Amino acid sequence: MDAKKVDEDAMADVEDIGSVMGFSGFGKKARTFDLDAIFEQTRRTAIERSQRVLEERQKDTQMEEDSESSSSVKPSGHKQKKKAAASSSKEKNESSSDHSDSDSELIRPPKEEEEDDAVGPPLPPGYRGSTAESEDEDDEDEEETQDDDDNPVKKIPATHEITLEHGTKTVSALALDPSGARLVTGGYDYDVRFWDFAGMDQSLQAFRTLQPCECHQIKSLKYSITGDVILVVSGNAQAKVLDRDGFNIMECIKGDQYIVDMANTKGHTAMLNCGCWHPKIKEEFMTCSNDGTVRTWDVHTEKKHKSVFKPRSNKGKKVIPTCCTYSRDGKLIAAGCQDGTIQIWDRNLSVHTKFHCQQAHAPGSDTSCLCFSYDGVTLASRGGDDTLKIWDIRNFRKPVNEAKGLTNYFSMTDCCFSPDDKLVVTGTSVKKDEGNGKLVFFDRLSFQKVYEIEVTNASVVRCLWHPKLNQIMTGTGNGLARIYYDPVKSHRGAKLCVVKSKRKEKHAEALTQDYVITPHALPMFREARQRSTRKQLEKDRLDPKKSHKPEPPVSGPGRGGRVAAHGGTLSSFIVKNIALDKTDDSNPREAILRHAREASENPYWIAPAYTQTQPEPVFAEESDEDEEADKEPEWKKRKI
Repeated sequence: MDAKKVDEDAMADVEDIGSVMGFSGFGKKARTFDLDAIFEQTRRTAIERSQRVLEERQKDTQMEEDSESSSSVKPSGHKQKKKAAASSSKEKNESSSDHSDSDSELIRPPKEEEEDDAVGPPLPPGYRGSTAESEDEDDEDEEETQDDDDNPVKKIPATHEITLEHGTKTVSALALDPSGARLVTGGYDYDVRFWDFAGMDQSLQAFRTLQPCECHQIKSLKYSITGDVILVVSGNAQAKVLDRDGFNIMECIKGDQYIVDMANTKGHTAMLNCGCWHPKIKEEFMTCSNDGTVRTWDVHTEKKHKSVFKPRSNKGKKVIPTCCTYSRDGKLIAAGCQDGTIQIWDRNLSVHTKFHCQQAHAPGSDTSCLCFSYDGVTLASRGGDDTLKIWDIRNFRKPVNEAKGLTNYFSMTDCCFSPDDKLVVTGTSVKKDEGNGKLVFFDRLSFQKVYEIEVTNASVVRCLWHPKLNQIMTGTGNGLARIYYDPVKSHRGAKLCVVKSKRKEKHAEALTQDYVITPHALPMFREARQRSTRKQLEKDRLDPKKSHKPEPPVSGPGRGGRVAAHGGTLSSFIVKNIALDKTDDSNPREAILRHAREASENPYWIAPAYTQTQPEPVFAEESDEDEEADKEPEWKKRKI
């Protein structure tokens, strides 16, 4: 009783606190649940559900047996087996239901439901719905992917194209940054143009044009591995490094041309031919020149090269390298020379070559390009002898494959590998009005020509297959840069600018006047604020002074009745306003004498001032002799 009284006192105190603090439900008990009743309800529901499923299955089996007996007569042993199986399944289900009755905590479904992974009731026999369709679609997709893997031609993104107009002369250099956002083109017209795919619209205009090397043809343009700087190789002896916006960062030093040993000079002394960046070290790049050397440089030390490689012929004489490149891992340096040789050095050993092929191409022809495959084992060479060859650097004595009849008129004609290393691509040259330049695709293993694209009626000089964008860029001999892509297989790049509509040009209106804000002006001098420029333009159009077209300036002393404003004297003012005024076509003598009668009858200015002092005019009288003299012939008159 004492405990009960204590509880009642505590409840009273709680209610008093709740009333004071304003809580309506303060001190109420938590809601309680009867777990036994909940478990019992769940158990009964499960039992009813399992019994219902069992009855449906028994009906299905009964219907199947009836259909089988009506269609054909089965042996009695077979029927007995089926009945035994049905009875055994019935006994199992009954035992499982009894077990569920005895167990109140854990309820297990029948064994057949556990083995079935599908959610929901079983599908009727012979049903082909969304599941079957999805399986068929998956099979078709797998077949298509297998076909694409077997046929590399289907991977060529050449269904669509766009054309960028660089100029009128040959596009001799082409470069894309590693991300594929910006394209740079250079040509024989000394110009370097910057193209931004994300910023261009369908007008396809370059956002910047510059001439970094003045009057020298652009031979090569390359982005670094980070894409922040560009290597510019021109006909000059000094290579340049520009940033992404075209501003100069570094210029290589020029060597001393009077030194015989080119290893003792700090830079190139003759025209450059090619250049490229190191694939692993972002500060290092390489150039080759007509002075017979291949030099490596560092961006931060422009006063001297890092190392020098000197190609030599089999007799030990100097030969000119026409192209150079790094291997994919950056450990090898390869150069193609004018005598037809391909020489490869170890990057750290610049004296002796590691691989040397004497007759890779015809002697005297310019090897225009060397390109390593992505696996780093295969080397492709584009020769000036109209050939394309594939080499294995592990066995560098003879080419693995060779393609002939590929015309090459330029010393920078490209060749490159596809991103999957299964195709080799190069361009062909043509003479003016003698056909179309082509982009030719060869299978790397069989070296059969699998595809070709007719680009334009000029030579195809540069070609580039970007692995990230999966788009092919070409530079042609008539100043165009063609980009080939596929809307499905390609990514970003040219697809960004094709979908953008052209921007409307905003014409500068000569009628608009700037609104001058004068906050402290008097109300009578304060201009009303313009709500919209359109209404102001309409008002200015109605104003004859504002809508009058300004007269063009006059050059020289005068033209068309106008005098130049260089003279500020009285004579120039008279000439400008009176002498050249052609509006009055009357006789000047008549214009003066028309006021004579009014001036004589009503003098106003001059005559009244001389009325008292003006003498009267006395004229001589004519005599008879004068009249006779006037009548005499002309030859008798006295000469005065």
